[in-house]
Amino acid sequence: MRRALACLSAALVAGSLVLTPVAATAATTPAALVIADDFPDPDVIKVGGTYYAYSTNNGHGNVPVATATSLTGPWTRRPDALPTLGAWANGGLTWAPDVSARADGRYLLYYTARSRAVGRQCLGAAVATSPLGPFTPVGTGPLVCNGAEGGDIDASSFVDGDGRRYLLYKDDGNAIGQPTSLWLQGVAADGVTLQGGRVELLRNDRPEEAGIIEAPVLTRVGARYVLFYSLGGYGGDGYQTSYATATSLTGPYTKAYRSLLTTASTDGAVRGPGGADVVREAGGDHIVFHGWINNYGARGMYVAALGWAGEYPVVRGSRVRYEAERGVLNRCAARSTPTASQGQVVAYLDYADSWVDVTVFAPRAGGYSAHIAYAAGYGDAQHTLTVNGGSPQVVTYPNSGWETWRQVRADVTLNAGFNTIRLTHRDRWAEIDFVEIA
Repeated sequence: MRRALACLSAALVAGSLVLTPVAATAATTPAALVIADDFPDPDVIKVGGTYYAYSTNNGHGNVPVATATSLTGPWTRRPDALPTLGAWANGGLTWAPDVSARADGRYLLYYTARSRAVGRQCLGAAVATSPLGPFTPVGTGPLVCNGAEGGDIDASSFVDGDGRRYLLYKDDGNAIGQPTSLWLQGVAADGVTLQGGRVELLRNDRPEEAGIIEAPVLTRVGARYVLFYSLGGYGGDGYQTSYATATSLTGPYTKAYRSLLTTASTDGAVRGPGGADVVREAGGDHIVFHGWINNYGARGMYVAALGWAGEYPVVRGSRVRYEAERGVLNRCAARSTPTASQGQVVAYLDYADSWVDVTVFAPRAGGYSAHIAYAAGYGDAQHTLTVNGGSPQVVTYPNSGWETWRQVRADVTLNAGFNTIRLTHRDRWAEIDFVEIA
């Protein structure tokens, strides 16, 4: 690539390659907007053949609920699942409900509301014989309410493989200018009797979090615990969904290097994705979350396919970055440069047999968009792209200048699971920084 004269003969050989035209492939499937109305912080369970979704309060009640026979809808609004709050709570600020089935056949609802006594958001519980409710508040006071830490919000339930039940929640420290943490609390089978002390799982410590991590949801994949959470201010595009993992329930948890869902990672298809829930099913997992709609006037409910690259989550329609220099290199080499992602690129892709293989993951089989970050300094360059050794297509890199990293898009068809994308030298010279798959 930098050795233009030395590589001229190789470029001519590559330029003589004849490619068989291939049918155009479809771009990725973005997250589906399934409730195009205000439905923030969605929580979804499935009972029999029916899905039940619950949201933060709005004009449809304290705990709005909707039902469908498919995650993608159509969804039908139902009456308020919690028409009467606990006596300890004021109305109007009933947030982030969580509904789960108990072993006794009843359904448990966690909700957040404003404590009359403390003047902060606190956690309450209610039970019902049907997932539609109406749910009846449990006890005379909140389940968790610590005014000294700003209150407590965003409860969710988790049952481990041994049958033990846990409550997760966030202290609302950001409401009083303190750090925020996510907590794990053991509970009895009824979900409301606290057992033992709580354990801090995560605390905000990154600039993009803007002092806020919240909406914890925990699941287990193989031997790994995966803790989903939201971060940043909920009011705009800065809100996003990330995750942390651990091999023990109580941690330590390691945060993902990049968030799982952001406005940018979805290419603007969802604005401020957050308040996520995970739906685990034999036919394929999904992630359900909210995003701004109607010019930021409401937060609608979205659904996207969720897969597991090993034991790590991948969402269809949200970009995942794969560093090219970590792939398999043939007659080329990694080059260090401070201008590139992770400080390295694949360089010297100068010969007819110069190629890089990048292993990528697809949650479902079908069309995806590959975004290839490159720099080309001696005119427009080309590579040949194949997936799993299949039919080739030509990728063209418009001249950008060396160290000026741009992206081109190539639509590809991937198998469910891991796939190999190969980029082979074809014409002139380009360096590859990374490949992002959405």
